[in-house]
Amino acid sequence: MDINGIPASEELKPKQHDCGDKNDLGDMFALLQIDVDVESTSTAGVDIICSKNVLRKQRNWEKRLAAKKMKRKEEKLRRKLNQTGDKDTVQHSKRVIKAITRERLAEARVSGPRLCVDLSMADCMSHKELSRLAGQIRRLYGSNRKALSPFHLYLTEFPQDSLLYSECLRMNDGFQEYKMEMTEQSWLDLFPVENVVYLTPDAEEALKTVNDETVYILGGLVDESIQKKMTYSRALESGVRMARLPIEEYMVRRPNAKNFHSKILAINQVFEILLVYRETGSWEQALPVGVASGKGYMLATEAAAEVKP
Repeated sequence: MDINGIPASEELKPKQHDCGDKNDLGDMFALLQIDVDVESTSTAGVDIICSKNVLRKQRNWEKRLAAKKMKRKEEKLRRKLNQTGDKDTVQHSKRVIKAITRERLAEARVSGPRLCVDLSMADCMSHKELSRLAGQIRRLYGSNRKALSPFHLYLTEFPQDSLLYSECLRMNDGFQEYKMEMTEQSWLDLFPVENVVYLTPDAEEALKTVNDETVYILGGLVDESIQKKMTYSRALESGVRMARLPIEEYMVRRPNAKNFHSKILAINQVFEILLVYRETGSWEQALPVGVASGKGYMLATEAAAEVKP
């Protein structure tokens, strides 16, 4: 017997639980199991109903809705800036500028005009040429970020284990965060052929306008060995429409000591021309942006003005 007067033998006996308590607990667990089974069955039913097609349409709708919201925010900010006076005198914080840029690029990826750099000819280039191409891609993307109406950009046939990809990572800070599509697929697998125009300096037809429905292809090529008509041959093999910039229609040769005249432009120079034309609708304003005086060309209107006494 302990100090409380309870026999030690009774203190050591295990307490007996009521059988009714056990039954109650069992019923509760059974109910819980039923609830879990019902919820799982319900979820499976929803998954079956929501087909892939429905989910895809829902995602597209959400993207377009987000793009419209971004556009409204940008318009609201633009109106506010107009009310405060000259835009050039308004000093924005870096944070605001980055936010506006992100919104524009996000909107372009939903509904903007599409431009693709065809990198299928990378194997034909030397290491030095690939490095130069990586630099051109950086400048092209930089121009798109600054544009009021940016393009939806694609880099195609661009595997991550390629030398060009390594050069882009080495030369371009934050390359993996670029707001553009990078894929190993060919542009032929991404876009309907009837919607494509391949821009090459060797095409017979001159580009007349830039519209949002057409996909413009630029041949990603830096060729110091002057292998002629590579982009032309690529477009010809693909059976797509080709066009060249209307340099001959709006520009003339400028006399120079070396008698040098070239219509071969880097991809970022061609892209600058397309951006300016899309904003202004004028080839006379757009062409000089990419065709520098060192190329040996000048606007025909400027040449005519120089001839006048």
